[in-house]
Amino acid sequence: MVVIHMSKEIEASVERVWDIVSDVDREPEFWHGTKSVKKINKKEGKVIEREVVIAFKNSVCGEIVTLDPKKSVKKKITDGAVKGTKDIIITAIADNKTRVDVQWDIKLKGFFGIIKKHISEGSEDALERISKAAQS
Repeated sequence: MVVIHMSKEIEASVERVWDIVSDVDREPEFWHGTKSVKKINKKEGKVIEREVVIAFKNSVCGEIVTLDPKKSVKKKITDGAVKGTKDIIITAIADNKTRVDVQWDIKLKGFFGIIKKHISEGSEDALERISKAAQS
């Protein structure tokens, strides 16, 4: 398993950051390793089943996304070249300051292990794009 953790403090309220990270249809806008998303169905409550096309060779991955309002977006990657979890946790640290933590715990098939650096850089870039969007 590959574990990657990134964190960023954003000058924006939890509500503003939540509006961005919980809009999982906008994921390709911030996470450039995600090419497209397609909802398969919405399960009970805040659980979404979907297919995601990732940048590497346009591979398709199955995901189950669980939204915990103003706290987290948890993704279980169930099928495809990547399997495991990606959790986005948001925490208020001041009135207008929020910390966003991204934790990947994934297994990569074949030589996908060499892309750990790209996932780390992509996560860092995504946090920067989320930060800019939250502050605009």
